Amino acid sequence: MKPANMPLVTTIKERCRVCYTCVRECPAKAIRIVEQQAEVMPERCIGCGNCVRVCSQHAKRVTSDLDHVQALLKGSDPVAAILAPSFPAEFVDIEYEIFVGMLRSLGFRLVNEVGFGADLVAAKYRHLLERNPDERYIATTCPAIIGYVERYHPELVPFLAPIVSPMLATARMLHRRHGDNLRIVFIGPCIAKKGEATSDAVVGEVDAVMTFVELGLLFEMANVSPSRVEPSDFDPPHGAYGGLFPISRGMLQAANLEEDLVTGEVIAADGHQEFVDAIREFELGDVDIQLLECLCCNGCIMGPGISSETPLFRRRAQVSRYVRQRMHHVSRAEWKRNLAEYLKGDLTREFLANDQRIDKPSQESIQQILRQMGKTKAEDELNCGACGYDTCREHAIAIYRGIAESEMCLPYTIEQLKKTCGELMLSHEQLATAQDALMQSEKLASMGQLAAGIAHEVNNPLSTVLMLSHVLLDESRPDAPEREDLAMIVSEADRCKKIVAGLLHFARENRVEVRREDVGGLIARVVLASKAPDNITMHVEPVQETIWAEVDRDQIIQVLTNLVQNAIAAMPVGGTITFRYGQKDSQVWFSVSDTGVGIPEENNKKVFEPFFTTKKAGEGTGLGLAVVYGIVKMHHGDIRLESNADPAVGPTGTTFTVTLPKTRRTPITGDAA
Repeated sequence: MKPANMPLVTTIKERCRVCYTCVRECPAKAIRIVEQQAEVMPERCIGCGNCVRVCSQHAKRVTSDLDHVQALLKGSDPVAAILAPSFPAEFVDIEYEIFVGMLRSLGFRLVNEVGFGADLVAAKYRHLLERNPDERYIATTCPAIIGYVERYHPELVPFLAPIVSPMLATARMLHRRHGDNLRIVFIGPCIAKKGEATSDAVVGEVDAVMTFVELGLLFEMANVSPSRVEPSDFDPPHGAYGGLFPISRGMLQAANLEEDLVTGEVIAADGHQEFVDAIREFELGDVDIQLLECLCCNGCIMGPGISSETPLFRRRAQVSRYVRQRMHHVSRAEWKRNLAEYLKGDLTREFLANDQRIDKPSQESIQQILRQMGKTKAEDELNCGACGYDTCREHAIAIYRGIAESEMCLPYTIEQLKKTCGELMLSHEQLATAQDALMQSEKLASMGQLAAGIAHEVNNPLSTVLMLSHVLLDESRPDAPEREDLAMIVSEADRCKKIVAGLLHFARENRVEVRREDVGGLIARVVLASKAPDNITMHVEPVQETIWAEVDRDQIIQVLTNLVQNAIAAMPVGGTITFRYGQKDSQVWFSVSDTGVGIPEENNKKVFEPFFTTKKAGEGTGLGLAVVYGIVKMHHGDIRLESNADPAVGPTGTTFTVTLPKTRRTPITGDAA
């Protein structure tokens, strides 16, 4: 016998896809989500098996009694198989005599119909209602219904009809007929029967419970097939209309009780949602009835322990056909004698309240949980049911109880994913920018070292050429034929000297002297010293406060001067150069904007590369912005370019924005950019 506290259903975590279907379909809300894994809580589980039935991934495992049954069959005591009347719905293509023969070949000494136990139970219900016309009862033929009432409506336990189920009625009848040493194995479509057999009130009356699925495995393990067995009939006593019990409202017909829509004295409900509503209304007193007959499934023929995929009404037809067939062979007189004899036995039982209800949290606690999921207004509560709960508030209560997680809310999870994607995109852009800056710095550093070496090597012979060419030019007569050539040599040598000087500036060979400077003052000095054409105006946007920064004055002036020269070159027909500056937190910034032709987008990443220029040959060295970039990086700053070269998009022009720290972070030693 398995322990009473053993879970009836467990989860195979490797298969669980966290779709929350089992949560949605569980009428007892006995499934807890922990770290995105569905876990059945044994103390709350009523064994209805809905989670097993609806799990498309087959992630729910039913506790098996196979080993225990095999041990019983190998033991010395006789073993009886009592078969639920729903078996025709599972073993559709096997005649019942062959099926009984298959059970006997497994080693069962007796094979009995639970249908006769159902006949006993039906008679007991008829007598109960006749003797107590003023009492109200909830039928107790379905163990999942009993478990639900005991756990979630304990106040209704006194209303549970004090009558055993057909399984227990059959077991008691067989023990009375064959002795207490008879071992009994129930075979049926119900998982809740496993829990019923081990409940404290009736423990030991049934030794093991197998589902039809388990029986199929046992046949396979024992190599039992229909073609290898001899036909056999059930052992007496045989059932009659009790065979209708697995069909919805079958118990009422077997007991000759009518669900009269006029009197409303008897009401039947089936299905995991309908029975919950019926019991709730019964408790509230909204229905004035004598008997509420509930089945957790849509009839036992739809139980979770059935593997057949045959639709509902074909299953009903199979059971009905079997009952009609049996009624032709059953002796009516013998059936009545057996019924009268075994009705004398004890077919009553008690039920025990097992309150699993949890107090609801306060409204403030619910509101706080809803706010954490982004539900601040009533219209935010979509009640979409994706989490497995009917409403957002029920989900919030489940979170409070520790059996659900916020991530189960689909809209909340989508919003979180959007937020995360946005953050990842921003991080990706920042990383890409940092990578580009690093590559640019490494490239400029390598080129700076090369430029420094070349400049040093070229500078000495160039100085000699420049000096001698000036001497020769000074000593030549004004009308000397070679004077024009000497002037060309001097001019080109001077241009080479400027190029070499630019290389040295780019390589940052000179040291940087940092002092506290007024940024606005540096800009004003550059504006005053710049010689712009008449068709270009310069404008400085005023700032109310003095903005200070620790920088190398000459180097920053050079940055501004180079940016101004670039702006002038970009406005051949004139325009405006605008200076802006300010401070934010621990940084200062300044920008130089022009209304020129703009820089094409494909050149934006090239403008800081040495020797890159769009000017005509001889008009520029392509080192101006490379020098600017080097100086800015030496100050641990950043330079950003914004430009538009397409008039169709908007006004053309370019803005360079330089951001620098207010104070020096580390000593600036003049390393290459």
